[in-house]
Amino acid sequence: MTRDLRTARIGAVLTFVLAGLLCGTMTVRIPALSDKLGLSEGSIGVTLLVWGLGALVTMQSMRGVMTRFGSRSILRVGAPLCAATLALLAFAPTFPLLLVAAGLFGMAFGAVDIAMNAQGSAVERAYGRPLMNGMHAGWCVGAISAGLLGTAAIAAGLSFTAHLALIALLTLPLLVIVSRTYLPDPAVTTGGEARARHRMPPVVYLLGVIAFCAFMVEGTVADWNGLYLRNVLGAPEALAALGYPIFEAGMLLGRLTGDRVRARFGARGMIITSGLATAVTFTVVITASTALVALSAMFFVGIAVATVSPMAMSLAGGAVDNPGPAIAQTGAMGYAGLLLGPVIIGFLSDVATLGTALGIAVVLGVVIALVARFLPRSLRDATPAETPERELSMAA
Repeated sequence: MTRDLRTARIGAVLTFVLAGLLCGTMTVRIPALSDKLGLSEGSIGVTLLVWGLGALVTMQSMRGVMTRFGSRSILRVGAPLCAATLALLAFAPTFPLLLVAAGLFGMAFGAVDIAMNAQGSAVERAYGRPLMNGMHAGWCVGAISAGLLGTAAIAAGLSFTAHLALIALLTLPLLVIVSRTYLPDPAVTTGGEARARHRMPPVVYLLGVIAFCAFMVEGTVADWNGLYLRNVLGAPEALAALGYPIFEAGMLLGRLTGDRVRARFGARGMIITSGLATAVTFTVVITASTALVALSAMFFVGIAVATVSPMAMSLAGGAVDNPGPAIAQTGAMGYAGLLLGPVIIGFLSDVATLGTALGIAVVLGVVIALVARFLPRSLRDATPAETPERELSMAA
């Protein structure tokens, strides 16, 4: 294994770490954002809807863009823009300007998310073995860091504006430096480019449905657990902010072991088991009588759902010759769940209760298990190996 290939793997993981830090920083301070602008739960839902729409608009256009430019070029532009737009979000003084900033942040993040998954697939193919869960573990490290830093910022009395601006300032130069490590995407023939612009194999859309449900569960926890713990279970804000990093700690544990478990038992059975476990553990969260019980259950929800979206992305990338467009399609469907989830939870909590609205996550876990049963047993679990020499010749 060459030094450049190892460097590319480290760079891909660091991209996931920094992306998780940027998004996690926004989500853990949602209660502070609500207080800063005096927003209701419905208004928070609209803000998250605009963020998700921005991401989804970008993702829907990524199939052709990925084919033309590749993940390396997109990340070199989009990742620094993601940090810059977080700063815009920090300084938004009114609700209308907040919506504009949220949309721009979502658009930048949408490009980065698809491109970093495609970059992870390129590295995975070069290694010739499953690595995507490990890549997504980097996201968990970033999100956990965001939660812990958020708790520290709250304890120190740091405002929402100062906190987000500081994170943006620190991450922007790091993203520029990391961009020098990326691999080019696998070469695609003219016929492959034509296929990428047209309909994907049916299994890609099936994986998109699974990603939709998994992202909706993840988004539900990320965007609403803080308000649920504070407003429903009566936890103080500093304790409520720990819900997200505890969930991400479970995700981290699941993803650090996920590639080895997948290599041994296969992706299909793993996704089915994960869906059922998600339903069971989230039932404990919404029926908990105290914040401490709910916080403990959040950890196990994280373990349960951790590997579903990385495996969906990895299997989609392995289903076609060029992983970028397939990952873009699966990612766009997945982030439709991230888009719909927060707004549905927000509006249901207005007409019923937040605890009742969160019950959607239990249903989603069951749907993941049911849909995974339709995945073909022959679906490739191992990524095709490419020699490091080929990767280096492509980079040259």
